[in-house]
Amino acid sequence: MSVLSELYIKTETLNQILKTLESKGEKGISLTISISDETNNFGQNLSSYVSQSKEEREEKKKRFYVGNGKVFWTDGTIKIAEKVENKSAINSSTDSDDLPF
Repeated sequence: MSVLSELYIKTETLNQILKTLESKGEKGISLTISISDETNNFGQNLSSYVSQSKEEREEKKKRFYVGNGKVFWTDGTIKIAEKVENKSAINSSTDSDDLPF
């Protein structure tokens, strides 16, 4: 149950995201990755945009697309990831500023 994909994000898009995060005082960003069964004219079947809240989706707010890409390997079986609560992991997690992302 695996898949490998690649996503291409332009420098100007990264700069725009960074400026917005800094102006809002945010530490990070949540992205939604969409994988389609069909490929476009560029051989891509993956797109990514800034995640939206339920309210933003209901208001039909325009998505801010970040980049496009493609799935280049899969074993054919993908399952939905379930979040597992682990109290020891939650208590020991800390924000680390030494990570490159």
